[in-house]
Amino acid sequence: MSFDFQSMRSRPRRNRQSAVIRAMVEETSLSISDFMFPVFVMEGTNKKEPIASMPNIFRYSLDRLLEEIEECYKLGIRAFAPFPSLTDEYKDAMATSSHNPENIYLKAITAIKEKFPDVFIMTDIAMDPYSSDGHDGIYKDGKILNDETLEVLGKMAVAQARAGADYVGPSDMMDGRVAYLRHALDKEGFQDVGIIAYTAKYASAFYGPFRDALDSEPRFGDKKTYQMNPANVREALLEAKLDIEEGADMIMVKPALSYLDVISKLNQNSNIPIVAYNVSGEYAIVKAGAEKGWIDGEKIMLETLLSIKRAGAKIILSYFAKEVAQILSKK
Repeated sequence: MSFDFQSMRSRPRRNRQSAVIRAMVEETSLSISDFMFPVFVMEGTNKKEPIASMPNIFRYSLDRLLEEIEECYKLGIRAFAPFPSLTDEYKDAMATSSHNPENIYLKAITAIKEKFPDVFIMTDIAMDPYSSDGHDGIYKDGKILNDETLEVLGKMAVAQARAGADYVGPSDMMDGRVAYLRHALDKEGFQDVGIIAYTAKYASAFYGPFRDALDSEPRFGDKKTYQMNPANVREALLEAKLDIEEGADMIMVKPALSYLDVISKLNQNSNIPIVAYNVSGEYAIVKAGAEKGWIDGEKIMLETLLSIKRAGAKIILSYFAKEVAQILSKK
């Protein structure tokens, strides 16, 4: 078979033939400022407890957490998402400790902002870390009560704003919660505190290690009446429309890797930043594969994070954030 190679004018490989050219035409790249680092705080002093299902991730007492944040700060990380890990004595059906100014979570927010005033803190708003039922809302007679839950979430948001939160992150998936929180914050003079809405939070199997970290597994039932069906995309567009209309400053997709299409779809259909949560199960899979020697953990980590950004996420919550910062700081 004869072929006129001279007629092949377009050769895309020309733009791949050296590292310099590849870098110049690179469409997507990762930077430290893309990341927010989730961290876990618990009661006590001088404690650093490993989380078995999340290698290199720990629960910290407040003093040790401040040390960890300082280490991350030196690497260039400026955004953190703290979560509370509480024992049963701090949990009840109405999550009353969630807005008690003496709880370790609110103390941690204040302490972080006092020591590192220029860091960004996104807090978590949902009842499950404080609930004896393990659900994100008030549980009664086999149902999660939507409107009654909003009152508790509003108290949480105001308490977190008072503690120093920059943005609050409602992860509960109750209807109308963004509007309710915006009203509650504005009423108390916190107009500058933003809202990152967990807009498309799916009822996913990828959350297991996180629930181990917080001991927040539902005591009965599941979360499918409020978290989204993994089969649905158009529903995410509806949730995004509502959250933006209600006052969300950013919207989130959680998990990330199995929902890159959702990230892309929301990015194409909204004008506010998209946040993606690279969740605990996604982290654990890479770590387990690397530990077994089946994959190159660092390369897989960077490739998966790049895919999340390429899909349209402006900010990535990831347990890999510190490792990525260590790599990028050496370049």
